[in-house]
Amino acid sequence: MNMMKPKLNQVPFVSVENMMRLALDVGVEQCMVELASHIEEDFRRWPLFDKRPRVASHSTDGVIELMPTSDGTDYGFKYVNGHPKNMKEGLQTVTAFGLLASVDTGYPVLLTEMTILTALRTAATSAMATKYLARENPKTLCLIGNGAQAEFQALALKAVNGITKVNLYDIDRTASEKCLRNLADSGLELAICSTAEGAIEGADVVTTCTADKNYATMLTDNMIGAGLHINAIGGDCPGKTELHRDVLLRSEIFVEYPPQTRIEGEIQQLDADYPVRELWQVITGEDTGRTSAGAVTLFDGVGFAIEDFSALRWLRTKVGERPGFSQALDMIADPDDPRDLFGMVQREAGRMAMAGI
Repeated sequence: MNMMKPKLNQVPFVSVENMMRLALDVGVEQCMVELASHIEEDFRRWPLFDKRPRVASHSTDGVIELMPTSDGTDYGFKYVNGHPKNMKEGLQTVTAFGLLASVDTGYPVLLTEMTILTALRTAATSAMATKYLARENPKTLCLIGNGAQAEFQALALKAVNGITKVNLYDIDRTASEKCLRNLADSGLELAICSTAEGAIEGADVVTTCTADKNYATMLTDNMIGAGLHINAIGGDCPGKTELHRDVLLRSEIFVEYPPQTRIEGEIQQLDADYPVRELWQVITGEDTGRTSAGAVTLFDGVGFAIEDFSALRWLRTKVGERPGFSQALDMIADPDDPRDLFGMVQREAGRMAMAGI
């Protein structure tokens, strides 16, 4: 008996417009709460995933990277660039798109923009790390670097960690003013600070998210008080750091995937065998996390493929629940006979001829 096979050539695609609409429909803070939960779930499954440092192509202008992983059921990857010079030309410094596919068939099941989605998942990851590494009930966040990621970071730590106050600092004050305007209705108490030292005073958590791809010193050891938690998320390539080496030597350091972080993160400043701890083991209970209330904890976050996989998994569910936030793309050749791909092309030629095309 002949059975009609499912139409698998129609792949859901989430455009930038639909991603914005979806985030607003769900609620930006709720998105990051849900993303943090999905990332946490996948960190608990860490040993199941294929893991490797991202595949990077560096140039004098920036970097282009592929970030693949699989849990054995689904396969996902993200394409992402980092070009700091773009901002001077009115372009985004980071853009991205991603794909989720079925391991069983190899067919894609979702294609999406990931510039906005990455901003959401990066902030959600910082909030998840803060949940496990910061002291209880953090209230004040210091945000150093007030560019494209800043508002997402502030809202994620508000939604997930209960942050109520944010001190803003950027070498470009207009960036801080932009952030202040965008967060005016967020319910957060906001203050623009004229120095990094002023911004960090009284903070429970510091997040550094600067864009310039060079060795920088946004935090020095004398700025760091006992019990502080630091999310250093700006480092994402060789030759780019934000913290003085002495801060690292003083901190309990937690990372996503050591082979990648040693190339791209703050710990590229340290010896290759310097001991660091893995965040997934804190989440599973294999590592106790911070050792005391007075310890300084550092999440050296460079972004890892499993976090993007979690975001793709979350998005697939959301567009399935909410019709109208994706569009079907005819991406996969689907001949009646899988062996007769050329015949499908010939039949299209006949159709075009009949239509006068």
